[in-house]
Amino acid sequence: MLVSNLTKNRIHDYLKEGKRFDNRGLLDYRNLIIETGISKNAEGSARVRMGKTEVVAGVKMNVAEPYTDHEDEGTLITTLELMPLASSKFESGPPRIEAIEMARIVDRTVRESKYIDFKKLCIKKGEKVWAVMLDLFPMNDDGNLLDVACVAAVAALKDAKIPVFDEETGKVKFGEWTDKKVPLAKDIPLLFTFHKIGNSIILDPLVEEEESSDARLSIGIIGGKINALQKGNSESFELNNVYEILEESEKKYKEMSKKIEEQIDKAIKNHKEK
Repeated sequence: MLVSNLTKNRIHDYLKEGKRFDNRGLLDYRNLIIETGISKNAEGSARVRMGKTEVVAGVKMNVAEPYTDHEDEGTLITTLELMPLASSKFESGPPRIEAIEMARIVDRTVRESKYIDFKKLCIKKGEKVWAVMLDLFPMNDDGNLLDVACVAAVAALKDAKIPVFDEETGKVKFGEWTDKKVPLAKDIPLLFTFHKIGNSIILDPLVEEEESSDARLSIGIIGGKINALQKGNSESFELNNVYEILEESEKKYKEMSKKIEEQIDKAIKNHKEK
């Protein structure tokens, strides 16, 4: 999507007055809807909608050899596919650099937060561990795919059960699950992506705002502690902007983490009762 100069100028003028096209505050998020258990074949799955932006996440698990430098730990592989279904600006074919970057940011936010207890995913040291495959599929891009993808990833992981592993055949039994959940930390990791447009800093941009962004800073947080940072776009942030963003990210985590976790737990409970 190419945003016209006229639209960019309107966005700049609105932000100078502390306004946005949808009447939100500069640091306000759109309405969030979370569903879990949307796939009968995945170990865990979720659909997350923030405004009109929608991301589906799925977790599959298999048994694999551990990495040689982590012989007693399970593994995580995160992929994200930007399909034309989600936006006319995405093209079919091999993953583009944008998709690779987004997958790595979400992966780092989850991995470096220690949200998954990889040691508890060890079956036999040096030989067999559980490999967690986290797949993210944006269904509609109306801005802020990164933050929404991270919530979808967390929801799918919380929904996931460890499948049945047949020791005799050395294979996972398709469609059969144990009662064991993926071992997760108490706190959830979240991603907050701040965008600089002119002299304004905003969260959860609409796609038009995202296309007008001069600089982007994504911050991964768990339990109030920052564990991941990623700078994007061509322009830079002033040092005072960075301090403000770091402070605001901690406030937003306190504000949103409990609400999001409660919504995920409610979605999982509702799915079980169906």
